[in-house]
Amino acid sequence: MQSTEKVMEKMYDKLDNFLKTETVVGEIIEVGEVKLIPIITASFGLGGGIGEEDKSGGGGGGVGCKISPDAILVIRGSEVEMMPVKNKNSLDKLIEKVPSLIEKIEAAKEKKESTKEEAEKDQ
Repeated sequence: MQSTEKVMEKMYDKLDNFLKTETVVGEIIEVGEVKLIPIITASFGLGGGIGEEDKSGGGGGGVGCKISPDAILVIRGSEVEMMPVKNKNSLDKLIEKVPSLIEKIEAAKEKKESTKEEAEKDQ
């Protein structure tokens, strides 16, 4: 049977290999001329133990990891902007909706103009 120290060391090595710099600052995603870089938080814990009662023994260990997104770094040419992903307030939510609202307004305006033109043709 392996000692507690060896079990813990193996678990830590496996976790250390899993958590790399890429898991804190993600790989660059390119969309046209825009580069997106995800920023995340990674936290982990580990534990283990070995017990012996008479001649039978037992041991165990565990590792846990939590990875959560925090923000996205947006690079457009020489412009750099940090966009938070969590803890958004009402203003952030409203700003997110602006592009779709503009599209809806433009579509309604075009529909109204085309309806008006059709009505004028019918006269």
